[in-house]
Amino acid sequence: MEIQEELMKRLADDEEEMIKIRRHLHAHPELSNQEKATHDYIKNFYQGLDCRVSDCGDSYGITVDIDSGKPGPKLALRADFDALGIQETNDLPFKSQNQGVMHACGHDAHTAYLLVLAKNLIALKDQLRGSIRIIHQPAEEKAPSGALSMIAGGVLDGVDNVIGMHVMSTMPLGAIGYHSGDSQTGRSNFTVKFIGKGGHGSMPQLSNDAIVAGCYFVTALQTIVSRRVEPAAHASITVGSFDGLGTSNAIKEAVTLKGDIRIMDEDTRTVIHDQLERLIKGTEAMFGVKAEYEIVKDVPVLYNDPAFTKQVVTGLKSVTIPEITQVTDFGPQDPSEDFSYYALKKSSTFLYVGCDVADGAVHPHHSPNFMLDERCMLIAAKAAGTAALQYLLRD
Repeated sequence: MEIQEELMKRLADDEEEMIKIRRHLHAHPELSNQEKATHDYIKNFYQGLDCRVSDCGDSYGITVDIDSGKPGPKLALRADFDALGIQETNDLPFKSQNQGVMHACGHDAHTAYLLVLAKNLIALKDQLRGSIRIIHQPAEEKAPSGALSMIAGGVLDGVDNVIGMHVMSTMPLGAIGYHSGDSQTGRSNFTVKFIGKGGHGSMPQLSNDAIVAGCYFVTALQTIVSRRVEPAAHASITVGSFDGLGTSNAIKEAVTLKGDIRIMDEDTRTVIHDQLERLIKGTEAMFGVKAEYEIVKDVPVLYNDPAFTKQVVTGLKSVTIPEITQVTDFGPQDPSEDFSYYALKKSSTFLYVGCDVADGAVHPHHSPNFMLDERCMLIAAKAAGTAALQYLLRD
């Protein structure tokens, strides 16, 4: 049996194991940089397998090295495993047991498929050339990025290329998506605290209402993209938190706002940061409030190396995998992804695996009712496994 056929059969036989792992992780989610139990679960999975397992970075990162013993390139396959601070509303037998924490982005599925794929690559390693590094990464969802910590810890030492994948509830089951060049947005975040003077609601002239200043700021903020950013550029600004809680008859002395910036090129980031600072200072002057603020550059734009992406995609299209119904360029994606840090260091590509569910409803990522079709895990494992085999066995 050819190794491609053998790996595909092994993965199909292990689909129930992927589902079991995913459901365990889904029921026991952990926030970024708090994933100790998940870390221990992953390490325990590799006990007794012929590979080298190491902790990496200053959090809960893990690397697994699979060495064929023969010369050749080193490919890294990466999956993340942190969850989000969201209360799950799905009625599932494996619903989150951790109050206020949920796998609402599919990282449980990423970890499940990669564990089972790694197990089978270990079993077949004598038929390979070169080596594979499995990257189990914490803290994708929250800065400081788990990718940065692992890179500082040497995760990319000796690695030639990196492949990552993400399940996508907005793409049909059976689809593998890709894009070359700038493929996912870069991200910044900001916090602004406007400080006025509190007082009684019946005597506003004796106070200085921070809520009014904050509301003006939120409204004016929308003009940055509409009037200061080139129309063809990809940019968005969101205020996701406005801390104005108080009583109905008291004028609020201070409010804190937290926001999110997404861009597809660094020049746009510079424009938005500059205009945001101008607007903050303008709000100070207009309303006579004081502003304390922080603007933080976070994840860079994710750049998929065109040559390496073409190599991987061409390879996937050259084989028949019944579960994969299309391999399609879905264009740039709106979310950000800290895989971009790996792509800054090594020629990389990040693929998307459709996971929409059959009920026809929209189950968005980062929502309390996020859901995926668990069949996507076998598709992801087969796609990543095929890419790995073709990479290591190419002439």
